Amino acid sequence: MPGTTPRDFQVFDTTLRDGAQQEGIRLTVPDKLRIAGLLDELGVTFIEGGWPGANPSDTAFFAQAARSLRLRQSTLVAFGATRRVGLTAAQDPLTQALADAQTDVVCLVAKSHDRHVAEALKTTLEENLAMVRDTVAHLCRLGKRVFVDCEHFFNGWLDNQDYALAVAETAAEAGAEVIVLCDTNGGMLPGQVAEIVAQLTPRLPKVGIHCHNDTGCAVANTLAAVEAGAEHVQGTVNGYGERTGNADLTTVIANLQIKFGWQLVSAPALRELSRLSHAVAEIANQAPFPRQPYVGVSAFAHKAGLHASAIRVNAGLYQHTDPELVGNGMRMLISDMAGRANIQIKAEQLGYDLEDRQTAAKVAETIKQREAAGYSYEAADASFDLLLRGELGQAPAFFTVTTWRVYTDQDELSQAVVKVSFDGEEPAPYVGEGNGPVNALDQALRQALAPRYGQVAAFELADYRVRLLDNGHGTDAITRVLIDTRHGDESWTTVGIGGNVIEASWEALLDAFNYGLARSA
Repeated sequence: MPGTTPRDFQVFDTTLRDGAQQEGIRLTVPDKLRIAGLLDELGVTFIEGGWPGANPSDTAFFAQAARSLRLRQSTLVAFGATRRVGLTAAQDPLTQALADAQTDVVCLVAKSHDRHVAEALKTTLEENLAMVRDTVAHLCRLGKRVFVDCEHFFNGWLDNQDYALAVAETAAEAGAEVIVLCDTNGGMLPGQVAEIVAQLTPRLPKVGIHCHNDTGCAVANTLAAVEAGAEHVQGTVNGYGERTGNADLTTVIANLQIKFGWQLVSAPALRELSRLSHAVAEIANQAPFPRQPYVGVSAFAHKAGLHASAIRVNAGLYQHTDPELVGNGMRMLISDMAGRANIQIKAEQLGYDLEDRQTAAKVAETIKQREAAGYSYEAADASFDLLLRGELGQAPAFFTVTTWRVYTDQDELSQAVVKVSFDGEEPAPYVGEGNGPVNALDQALRQALAPRYGQVAAFELADYRVRLLDNGHGTDAITRVLIDTRHGDESWTTVGIGGNVIEASWEALLDAFNYGLARSA
């Protein structure tokens, strides 16, 4: 298997249909069109767009796709079900909706578990086989390529092997090109999947695999099926889907391409995999999962000093592959666990020469002391950058704040006064008002800086996070604040700590402006 790409291996994405069933995801027609464009750039074989006729949004998507979606590498697929009980396929309106969707390929879901036929469809096993045969044959006569998802196949096989096989073979005999074996409940394990798929591949035209992640094995089950002979894999970007989700196609593709050595997408497209993952997350309004394999921001992040020392010699000693292959990068985390090597690598990434062992050790000790006091530099690269500049005698001197005060009245309107000096001049007071003390301080600082540094007008506070630390209790606790600031396409994070949230916020705010000015200087 590894090293030899199957002649007609297929990657089937169902983010727009199965992935959209995840709790908290609602994709509009424009959302789906944008995601389809991204999937086409990646080069998946098929994009399942939804179920035309089943809901107005999916029907509208296929109508719009026919007018404006121009796929260069991928083929759009309409999803549907076998005909209703008691009708012929030619009479069934949902089958007709599949014909009207203007796609060359249709994917049908069919019951393959005898208990589901009896209890969900409420019909006989013979009628279910007739529904499969009739619907597949009808769509084939209309010129469609037909795939069949055998729902609950693995559970059906374990309960009634003969009937599950009969459904798969009936679909193939009626003209289905691919018979997709579905672990719909997500309860299978890799050994079970491999054993069952191996028995089916000699008996069917092309076997596909569709796994859910309820045991945490969706990707492993998919790869086990491929090793057993499946030549069609289904999944979703980022593993989106009902309950615990589907097989994550970003991981499946990366594993097949990097570990198996197969050529499924182009090397340049694979280098866009991290960007695609994050772009789809943004469109779906989902926070990216930082520890997602290959594409997560923490996938190649290192914290332990022992790891950093080895990585300085050879990055491959603690990384299973080159992160650049999937458009990701190595990150060195700075914390109280960091050693000299961590500091040196991180400094190099930020553009500083820290080869001097004594200086690196001094910075490492400073980091440990500050982390012990409550600071956290893992996510606050900007504050670490400023700390590093200070240790190297390169601290920015754009302005100096001599005093600051903030007041809040009974209407919760806050007023801040900061005294700021420039180039050693006499400090001058600047006043800001805002909705809360942090906003007031931000406004006062902008009043001071804007006349000299016009770029601060475009600095935008993008996120603000507060955490009470264990150093104290209740209102006496040490407070840590992280602030995300954005300027155009750039963003940075700063950290502050204090005896209260205002002190901590003020420190993080000062770092945010100093770093932004240093970056744009």
